[in-house]
Amino acid sequence: MAKAIMLQGTGSDVGKTVLVAGLCRAAQKRGLKVRPFKPQNMSNNAAVADVPGDNNAGGEIGRGQWLQALACGVRPTVHMNPVLLKPQSDIGSQVVVQGKVFGEARARDYQAMKARLMDAVLDSWAKVGEGADLVIVEGAGSPAEINLRSRDIANMGFATRANVPVVLVGDIDRGGVIASVAGTHLILPEEDRRMIAGYLINKFRGDVSLFDDGISAIEKFTGWRCFGVVPWLKAAARLPSEDSVVLERLASGEKRALKVAVPMLARIANFDDLDPIKAEPQVEVVFVPPGKKLPEDAGLVVIPGSKSTIGDLLKFRENGWDRDLVAHRKRGGHVVGICGGYQMLGRVVRDPDGIEGSVTEAEGLGLLDIETVMEPEKTVRNSSARSVQFGLPLEGYEIHLGRTTGPDTARPSAIINGVEDGAVSADGKVIGTYLHGLFSANAFRAAYLESLGVRSGGVDYRAEVEKALDEVAAELEAYLDCDAIFALAR
Repeated sequence: MAKAIMLQGTGSDVGKTVLVAGLCRAAQKRGLKVRPFKPQNMSNNAAVADVPGDNNAGGEIGRGQWLQALACGVRPTVHMNPVLLKPQSDIGSQVVVQGKVFGEARARDYQAMKARLMDAVLDSWAKVGEGADLVIVEGAGSPAEINLRSRDIANMGFATRANVPVVLVGDIDRGGVIASVAGTHLILPEEDRRMIAGYLINKFRGDVSLFDDGISAIEKFTGWRCFGVVPWLKAAARLPSEDSVVLERLASGEKRALKVAVPMLARIANFDDLDPIKAEPQVEVVFVPPGKKLPEDAGLVVIPGSKSTIGDLLKFRENGWDRDLVAHRKRGGHVVGICGGYQMLGRVVRDPDGIEGSVTEAEGLGLLDIETVMEPEKTVRNSSARSVQFGLPLEGYEIHLGRTTGPDTARPSAIINGVEDGAVSADGKVIGTYLHGLFSANAFRAAYLESLGVRSGGVDYRAEVEKALDEVAAELEAYLDCDAIFALAR
């Protein structure tokens, strides 16, 4: 096996994903063959990864591991995130194992399932390290959830089985970081506590030296060494995020030539589809929370993907967004629906087998003359595509259930792998597609914005992501003792 280290957090959303990506890029720049690994992830922002041994197959992993693989300079594989939970309701999730749908489980049932899933985790763990010098592992949530410890596969349950040393990450931005680090030390059983080699503090604003007394206090309580204090990483905002928690913190920016409104669906999926257009200097992207109206000055409304199309469609109506959308269309506004958002734009969505839940049919928004029937077989693949409207290449991937038909599909929005995809309204202002990553293609994005009367800033989105990863890695080299962190690996 390759040597490995693991980052675990004192809680969720402490910045582990970006830190692992940055450390992966830092290790890669040192000439190491490095790979990412996350035993268990929970996210509806999924990516398509390779299934080793089957060149025609694609499997799902968390978007964070896709980003970390990019930081390593390698293609992502399903073994980098062997267990992915995709929440479909407040109490249950779809369970994806080594890229493929394994089943569905309520929270209590999933706890009982974990013993079987550990075998898949350890199998992927052995495979992901083949040919690598270093594997950097990301935990999930907090290791201090001792009520779940006996069946844990994401944090100390994995670290102790695989004998991987741990660096604990504390988030000072949310407050209480001394208590969270010291408290983790206090309640962990001795076997788990021994796995932690030290800690780092993340998201510090201001003069880092002001935390010197905090470091002394934590050392007094825990005896752990501090590997550094990381400032707020501005470049992280230019990286795709997989956690919808970030949407709650997004504020509307300065007024620009085009406002794009995005309803925050309860089970929003793959919302990083908006990142390339958000990077455009003349575009303001506004994520609209439940209870708020879609802004009347928006020129474009994008309905993103959803892990629960019918459920989110019903909530869409409850919020009154259907009325806002009709008013938007009457003002001449444009609409784009991606994946689940595309399905919502039709006349009806049917789920005769109850794949998504107990509601088996819902009236659509009626902006496209199409209908969708959910089917058990899931499409998961990276796609080569071309825009019909502009004749330009597209890049992206498909992760969806359902078959969509109807008169408006005679005007496809794209050709994907040689097959017509999506639908366009008669006036050309409503577009639906199953292609995630639609706006990532620079030439298409520029042409589409120009059709809306907005000049593109010439942004090379993928190059900007690579540049942001380099900047994060440089910051980590400056503020962390990376030599000491990498030397922990065993």
